[in-house]
Amino acid sequence: MFHRIRRAAAFCLGLTAAAVSAQNRIDAVTPLAPDLASYGPAPIGVRTIQAIDKNRPDVLSTKEGGPLARYDRPFTIEVWYPAILPAGRKPGGEYTGVPTRDPSVVVTLRGQAVRDAAPQPKEGGYPLVIISHGYPGERHLLSHLGENLASKGYLVAAVSHKDSTYDDQKAFGSTLYNRPFDQLFVLNELARLGEKGSGTFLSGLVDASRTAIVGYSMGGYGAVNTIGGAFRKGVEVSPTAPPNGMLAERTLGHPDLAKSIEPRIKAAIAIAPWGMQLGLWDAEGLKGIRTPVLFVAGSADDVSGYEKGTRAIYEGAVNSDRYLLTFTGASHNAGAPIPAPDETWTSHNGQPAGFSHYADPVWDTVRMNNILDHFATAFLGLHLKGEPDLRSYLDVVPSGKDAVFALDRDGKPQPTHTYWKGFKRRTAVGLVMEHKAPEK
Repeated sequence: MFHRIRRAAAFCLGLTAAAVSAQNRIDAVTPLAPDLASYGPAPIGVRTIQAIDKNRPDVLSTKEGGPLARYDRPFTIEVWYPAILPAGRKPGGEYTGVPTRDPSVVVTLRGQAVRDAAPQPKEGGYPLVIISHGYPGERHLLSHLGENLASKGYLVAAVSHKDSTYDDQKAFGSTLYNRPFDQLFVLNELARLGEKGSGTFLSGLVDASRTAIVGYSMGGYGAVNTIGGAFRKGVEVSPTAPPNGMLAERTLGHPDLAKSIEPRIKAAIAIAPWGMQLGLWDAEGLKGIRTPVLFVAGSADDVSGYEKGTRAIYEGAVNSDRYLLTFTGASHNAGAPIPAPDETWTSHNGQPAGFSHYADPVWDTVRMNNILDHFATAFLGLHLKGEPDLRSYLDVVPSGKDAVFALDRDGKPQPTHTYWKGFKRRTAVGLVMEHKAPEK
């Protein structure tokens, strides 16, 4: 009898998991999630906008030794914001036509945002968070974070980078050159659209003087460079670099890089930033980072590297107030991607399923999303909203397994309690959070 009940329970749990997966939800917050992972009080609106950066250098049409080609570079941007819902309208909506790692497979995602909802006005506007995906990727890849932050009083803009998306993946040199310029363009464009009298729905909603860049993989590569991490000299002539030394203007000592450093960018979150493992930065170049940074990585990252990758950038950014959150045993997908859409669990048209593009072999994706949302809430609240009490969520016993959980029956901390703030018993195991203050 016991074995029959256990088999039946397992079957029911399987059905439940399948039903949840089929919904392709990006907004799941589990009972084990840390406190700040929960959605905030604001209803969420979402809109898709288009933008064009005119006369951008065209990497793919420029030939070595030939003239510099130029073109108008298009952008599709998903914008989340605090909203006002009509009476009786419940939160929730769909993202339709979302391409996956196999671009022939298009899915519908579901979350809390309401498409085209009216924005909630705010005097002075909302802090701006720009999300930049990997190569390849697209603007919904970190949509769990986009929704979550918007519910807490941020305006979030996630961009689909041309030549770098699932359905528009071109030669790597384009991404190497364009990523920092894309991030700076989106900042300037959202600032323009957010000006009072702009005639757009963003008018008065954007406080670009309080901006953060969140970059994953190649988005993290771009973020490190955007905030001052100069590439070492010689990168511009590496085999995968764009032609004619175009990358030189982002290298150490080039005057254009110094001029491009944005004082409006008050914080950055670099998740598995690519490039250090191949020597794109050196110690001198990383000294240029003075922006506070939260680095996030898996200790088993075999794409961007860990000891010679993300950790090395963290160690080298000596003039930055920075944190490093490590998911022990996780690989390249630590924290950032949404849960794998149900359609990626099986092959299509003879092509391999895209499940592994989103998932991690060791960690549950929803759990990692919740942890990232928690720490992003604390880090951005500290640096964009000036809420110093949130630092206590970041300054924790470095190794979660060494923290002591000691609450009495009423939930009051005892003298020996050193557990990570906001985490339930046992749930910090496998996590490491380190902090280094700037040397200067």
